[in-house]
Amino acid sequence: MGLQRVWIGLGLFLASALAIAADTDMSDVDAAIDETIARYGLPGLAVGIIENGQVVYRRTSGELVAGEGAPITTQTLFKIASNSKAMTTATLARLVDAGKLRWDDPVVRHLPHFRVSDPWVTREMQVRDLLIHNSGLRAGAGDLMLWPEPNHFTRADVIAGLAHLKPVHSFRSRYDYDNLMYIVAGEVAAAAGGVPYEDLVRREVFAPLGLTRCQVGAWSPGDIGDVAQPHTRRDGHNAVIRRDGATVAAATMDAAGGIRCSLDDMLAWMRAWLRPDAPSHPWLSPSQRNAVWSAQIPIPVSRRQRDWEGSRYTAYGYGWRLSDADGTFKVAHTGTLSGMYSSVTLLPQRGVGFVILINADAEDARSVLGQALLKRYTAPQSVHTVAHYAQRVESERSAPGASRAPDTSARRPLASDAIPTLAGVYRDAWFGDVSVCPEAGEMRFRAHKSPMLDGRLMRVGERLLVDWHDDSVDAEAWLEFTPGAHDGPATLAMAKVDPDADFSYDYEDLSLSRVRDCQSGAQPQK
Repeated sequence: MGLQRVWIGLGLFLASALAIAADTDMSDVDAAIDETIARYGLPGLAVGIIENGQVVYRRTSGELVAGEGAPITTQTLFKIASNSKAMTTATLARLVDAGKLRWDDPVVRHLPHFRVSDPWVTREMQVRDLLIHNSGLRAGAGDLMLWPEPNHFTRADVIAGLAHLKPVHSFRSRYDYDNLMYIVAGEVAAAAGGVPYEDLVRREVFAPLGLTRCQVGAWSPGDIGDVAQPHTRRDGHNAVIRRDGATVAAATMDAAGGIRCSLDDMLAWMRAWLRPDAPSHPWLSPSQRNAVWSAQIPIPVSRRQRDWEGSRYTAYGYGWRLSDADGTFKVAHTGTLSGMYSSVTLLPQRGVGFVILINADAEDARSVLGQALLKRYTAPQSVHTVAHYAQRVESERSAPGASRAPDTSARRPLASDAIPTLAGVYRDAWFGDVSVCPEAGEMRFRAHKSPMLDGRLMRVGERLLVDWHDDSVDAEAWLEFTPGAHDGPATLAMAKVDPDADFSYDYEDLSLSRVRDCQSGAQPQK
């Protein structure tokens, strides 16, 4: 921890001495962006770069909605997804500065109704524990209460549901990425700050930093204008998914991933971190900056990090990932939602930061463009192009054993009378009710509080699979039925068909027991 604080001190107080000189020739950046757009067929993106604490590059390309003509601009709103977490922790840090809470406060001091499955952990969990992914729950536990959206889960549902989620590791023993605890953190901030989370982040982050376009909570796209829509690839073309309606409602997951901002907003946000001494940004004390960027829990260094960046350590601070890249201190985070990808990277020792915003399912595009931009500053003596990293990604993907997804192409619908005892309504303590009932001669799965989780049951060999109706739900599920025995109810267990699919499809945390039959008039609950 001590070494980490020294690095942070160097980044914050000696940035001007260590920063690289501004390079007005950005032709290599333009070339990298052009190649990324062409290679991955992106509908739109926005990229910005800061050097020496000053914005030296802005680039936008593409459309808000593919094929409709309205262009991406520096004012276009994108979903920043999990880059919202750093704004939540900044809000908390402001409250710490104001004396309204402490990082080591027990959570129950601010939320007396907070519970997890272990009473000791309930008593011992501190505000800081909500932010660093050390709860002991599996990665993404309970995320089915957040995604796919829209759904009918509230923040009260999330907090109540935590009491029923079972840990897979001991508390504080290891890192496993967690979104639900950030929902709790947002409610802790609201309780300490005296106003709802959305009002608080506007007051403590947006207003003092001049993030004039950022949106959180309820708002109207028609009134705000210039809003990028998420896309996925279908038949070689970009197609909009989950398009905004006339009103965007306040989302349960706002504190974990619900904020939208423009490129100009994100550049102002990064400058506030890279230029803490600037007169316009006296918004956070040095002690709280150090707290937010101090290593709180180690993260295993991935093979890609070792091979691509020469990383020797990775850790999580409060809402930021901390690592070394080619010997340079790196502070970064990514954001991932269906059809929207973001990336923020700061190199405090060099006074450099860059942001990438994409309105598409674009993990590879984000990775290779981000790496090409990173190497521009951490290893300028080498040439590392988008093509170079794209080829490495393809090599990783085609390596023997890289994909664990089984072949499920030989699937056929499950007839409604194939398993006579299967039909019924099943209940999980945190997720609520699901119906597995006959419909048009087949069996259909419907989650009552998550309407996107609606699909047909299919046979794949001896196994059952749920084939979701909406293809934007991109992780199919195995369904395992166990008939009731010894007066116990029938049960269902679920698991991802592709074990490497997004961990937020946390089917494995469901424990569904039959509570009634399909003829009892069960209707989806709101």
